[in-house]
Amino acid sequence: IGTNALAGIGVTTSIVILISSFSAIVGAGGSPLAAIALGQGDRERAGKIVGNGFILLILFTIFTSLITYTFMEPILLFTGASKYTLGYAVDYLSIYLLGTLFVEISTGLNAFINAQGRPSIAMCSVLIGALLNIVLDPIFIFWLDMGVKGAALATILSQACSAIWVLSFLFSRRASLPLERRYMRLDRRIVLSMFALGISPFIMASTESLVGFVLNSSLKNFGDIYVSALAILQSAMQFTSVPLTGFAQGFVPIISYNYGSENHDKIREITRYSFITIAISSVLILTVSLVFGKQIIHLFIGEGNVFTLTWDGLKLFSPVFLFIGLNVFLSGYFTALGNGFISALISSMRSLILVAVFILILPKLIGVAGIWMTMPLAEAVTIFMAVYLYRTYGKSFMQENSRATS
Repeated sequence: IGTNALAGIGVTTSIVILISSFSAIVGAGGSPLAAIALGQGDRERAGKIVGNGFILLILFTIFTSLITYTFMEPILLFTGASKYTLGYAVDYLSIYLLGTLFVEISTGLNAFINAQGRPSIAMCSVLIGALLNIVLDPIFIFWLDMGVKGAALATILSQACSAIWVLSFLFSRRASLPLERRYMRLDRRIVLSMFALGISPFIMASTESLVGFVLNSSLKNFGDIYVSALAILQSAMQFTSVPLTGFAQGFVPIISYNYGSENHDKIREITRYSFITIAISSVLILTVSLVFGKQIIHLFIGEGNVFTLTWDGLKLFSPVFLFIGLNVFLSGYFTALGNGFISALISSMRSLILVAVFILILPKLIGVAGIWMTMPLAEAVTIFMAVYLYRTYGKSFMQENSRATS
């Protein structure tokens, strides 16, 4: 459709991530608690966590949708939209918000399917949304000539099907931890415990949105073409970063279950193999991003100025893959053990403090290259702090809680 349309959708990405981050409070915060409860044999508490999480997702949807609809244009201008891209951004986001509930449910409740040991079911919900989106996008964008509105409609319809898949499983007899109406009355202690543990994943997800705000706003000063390049770069990154972060988060319910059953030998074994696997995968993914980066970018755009800028940005940005998986892994480790404070500390240091410092300093020193280098440097510094916290508090925290429960 054009560079401006691409930039318009690009600036909505940060808002979409921010809205979706609320589901992390329920999914990433509630699923470890449910797994710990299952490990302890307390199925009633696990059921209450799922039921309360479902109600919270509905409340989050109402809150985020109303706020975004009310202040849509000011928010988009703040995130990097210009007078040339604002119309495309409004067209996309106004339709996308109609499907916010589907997004919240499919992402927030899917973690509870993993927590009860059914990863294949959880994987299918993701594949349904992704593959259907791929099929519907060209139909709505080109064949029905709906442009960016068609892209948004394809997304919410795909997420609706994914949400239906998740709910159909959780309400069925196939679920060992079903979603039951009797557990949907909000329990203050359950809600507070989910918030306490989910605050770190929420910070991690929401600050990714804030990073997008900062990057888009900074790049807008160099021209909308750079915002378009960032939109492509963020999408191209999904090919490499999503498998890495997905694995880093996938071990959380397994550790939580064994932590609830006090099987500390198993926790150490899982941690060791997970760390090694993520480290090796990080090197491989960095290699793939550099060797096949041009081919990946060509999936989004042909030769031209935007392609050149995106490739230049990817070469400076790609070292982030060496660190992002390990940071997510170490943050998730403390979440799995129920220690939200240290997990939140790692997340906030990574995406709030360091990014803010580097984005203020580097562009003044080396121009636009400093913007591309902000995230890799922030991740690199964070990994040293995360490893220190793991070596200092990881094992001792597990031992102290073991004595407290015995």
